[in-house]
Amino acid sequence: MLRIPCLYCGVRDEVEFRYGNDAHVSRPSPAVSDAEWSDYLFNHTNPKGVHFERWCHVFGCGQWFNVARDTVTHEILAVYPMGNPAPDLEE
Repeated sequence: MLRIPCLYCGVRDEVEFRYGNDAHVSRPSPAVSDAEWSDYLFNHTNPKGVHFERWCHVFGCGQWFNVARDTVTHEILAVYPMGNPAPDLEE
């Protein structure tokens, strides 16, 4: 089980959270084609290594935030507010 550090409540068990898909993906405009809309809805990245994700603390504060997580080790590398750019993890 993951232990996710909520920005607002501290570290909690994964069961209190809901995964919200890839972080930093912009919704397309209403004028896009059906193929572009389908691509937005159904095609997501699935990298091996660092992945930037959105999470919501549904059984806590209800706030959304971003998580940088290694998909191989499940180590959480960074947690940061929605709207902030992805952190540089190369340091």
